[in-house]
Amino acid sequence: MQNFTFHNTTKIIFGQDTIGQLGQEAKPYGRKALFIYGQGAIKRNGVYDQAVASLKAAGIEIVEFPGVRANPVLSHTRDGIALAKSQNIDLVVAVGGGSVIDEAKAVCAGACTDTDVWQFYTRESAPAKALPLIAVLTVAATGTEMNGGTVIMNEATKEKYGCGYPLLAPKVSILDPTTTFTVGPEYTAYAAVDAATHLLESYFTSTDPNTLLQDRYVEGIVRTIMDVTETMLKSPDNYAARATFMWAATLAWNSIAPCGVGPWSTPNHLIGHSMSALFDTPHGASLSISLSGWLPWYAEQSEANARKLEQFGKEVIGFTWRDTQRAVEETISSLRAWFRRIKSPTRLAGINVDDAGLVQVAENVEMCNVHWGLPDYTKDRVIRILKKCI
Repeated sequence: MQNFTFHNTTKIIFGQDTIGQLGQEAKPYGRKALFIYGQGAIKRNGVYDQAVASLKAAGIEIVEFPGVRANPVLSHTRDGIALAKSQNIDLVVAVGGGSVIDEAKAVCAGACTDTDVWQFYTRESAPAKALPLIAVLTVAATGTEMNGGTVIMNEATKEKYGCGYPLLAPKVSILDPTTTFTVGPEYTAYAAVDAATHLLESYFTSTDPNTLLQDRYVEGIVRTIMDVTETMLKSPDNYAARATFMWAATLAWNSIAPCGVGPWSTPNHLIGHSMSALFDTPHGASLSISLSGWLPWYAEQSEANARKLEQFGKEVIGFTWRDTQRAVEETISSLRAWFRRIKSPTRLAGINVDDAGLVQVAENVEMCNVHWGLPDYTKDRVIRILKKCI
């Protein structure tokens, strides 16, 4: 167990019929809110009406800012910042999935400075102040509801970067599992892959051998995610499954899993973000493809890596092969089979990317790798990885 600092201040309100508490939770932070949401799904499923009614009952004036994309973009973020400044906004209310909350965090930071918000993502600057953020989560996946992280794509430069600052964490996040009943099978699958990958990044990239507690935490949540995803796909309105997954996704990326594991990295997110930046690939779809190529490459790098994959196969999938190589092959094969069973792609062809597109992804990764702290992920390495999933 290595030294670490854990800091998480978000208040979580979890359960059915909790959106009505939004107004009272927001009221201490101001009287005029920028209400950020996506492409209109919250109007179709009734969440919009619940949220607006609660805010109005609390006497909070609403300025609407809709239109956040599934891969949130810098130009729209800048529009939100300009609106927040011109309307003298006190707080931001984000109602939606991870993309909505991520963009809302950027607006919270950008509204309090004359510095261009993109500089926070390129690490040229850091926010010193941010508007308070209240979130209502409607798509469980990213964990952004309980952390200070945010991801935005600069569509002009084809760079998709993330950054994280404690002051961007939501003050309060409301998680009502019933809001996810209308999430379709495609994005339910992508959400499951996203949440699982959040856990697997530190699990596989940490080199400390003494991480028993963290390993069990990851293995238990990943196994749970795999179990309940198939239930959600068969019965979209199964409350127990949706509730379990919603909390699992939050626990996957709220900074607990990597505490004490030492240095770790996010190579699959690096590769996946390049796919999304170039081809607007859904985040979860890009991760199932990346993992399908990265895991066999990872296993080839050292005996320790192969043994970690063997451990994952034993604890999560249930394999008991005595031969490590056989266990590695079966583990990767089974994980890919799970991706396919829930209909998340495992090959670049699944997102209509050919050999030329593969090279484009590798070049984009090389352009971004230093920013991610992964300079070893060169064009050549990424080509080798992605050729394992063509």
